[in-house]
Amino acid sequence: MGFKCGIVGLPNVGKSTIFNAITNAGAESANYPFCTIDPNVGMVNVPDLRFDKLVGSYKPRSIVPTVTQFVDIAGLVKGASQGEGLGNQFLTHIRECEAIMEVVRCFDDENIVHVHGSVDPLRDVEIIETELLLKDMDSVEKRLVVENKNARVGTPASKLRLEACEKLKNAMSEGIPVRRLLGQDEVLDEVISDLALLTAKPIFYCANVNEQDMLKGNAYVDTLREYAEKHNSSVVILCGKIEEELSALEPDEKVEFLKELGLVESGLDAVIRKGYSLLGLRTYFTAGEKEVRAWTFEAGWKAPACAGVIHSDFERGFIRAETLSFADFEKYGSWNAAKEAGLVRTEGKEYEVQDGDIMYFLFNV
Repeated sequence: MGFKCGIVGLPNVGKSTIFNAITNAGAESANYPFCTIDPNVGMVNVPDLRFDKLVGSYKPRSIVPTVTQFVDIAGLVKGASQGEGLGNQFLTHIRECEAIMEVVRCFDDENIVHVHGSVDPLRDVEIIETELLLKDMDSVEKRLVVENKNARVGTPASKLRLEACEKLKNAMSEGIPVRRLLGQDEVLDEVISDLALLTAKPIFYCANVNEQDMLKGNAYVDTLREYAEKHNSSVVILCGKIEEELSALEPDEKVEFLKELGLVESGLDAVIRKGYSLLGLRTYFTAGEKEVRAWTFEAGWKAPACAGVIHSDFERGFIRAETLSFADFEKYGSWNAAKEAGLVRTEGKEYEVQDGDIMYFLFNV
């Protein structure tokens, strides 16, 4: 599994169109608010040329790429945290997501209704993020009631949790997203994790633009980028219409179409790359004639932890790992050729796995 990404935004900004295009899930999309009634979930293979080359080399009986899951919920409106519109009732569906992509309308089109009557990226972002913050505030206030009761018992742990909840409430009352508080205190981090707070998750912005603005953006995108930079975030430019066209093409046709547009990658590739970067995710491979498979791990993980991604027994009984970098595999054309050149390494428990490593684990339980 790559990562799970929640898609949020105002109604009618192109969320479902983009979701359909990048997942081919067939979610309904139309020119009116609240078209998405139930949350849509779609799985997509993570594009990786290294994986494709391994498959081409081994021609295995089974291939298992890593995947990213996208969750698209109903459009949020001002007052959603108090029950306005439909989005609030689905916010719980993105609590388990590791990252949030906020789709922001950055195009003019009089034929597509904007729920607030005009295009204003900063206003739209403020509405969405206020609603996420208010939803988190509601969760913290409910926990405060519980921790107040527990603190009366007088245990040190319960008092620390109460203090953490009070700190969270005070910060959110000032409009501070929870992600800014992470890493300051162990108990605070535990409470944040336990509550699965929405504003604790890394967020990036998807500027939905017209076709002519894909390469250079526009004034709306510039405004959104300036905002994102101030808040330690970033912007991916994407055109829903182009992504729809790409989703209907064969791989070779997609490459040609992107070249014609002057683009080096699709919006899907850009979104997944951004998610991996935000979350510090990496990929290693297991490869052979039976199966080629991609595995996701976090940067900095050592060999036993990466082995545990396959199965907990691999981590528990880890002995060593035979390792080859993808660059060396590509240079020599095969595992055996690289091994003859002395490039297949034997690594122990302290080895920090690198992105693109091809691994064979030895274990005993």
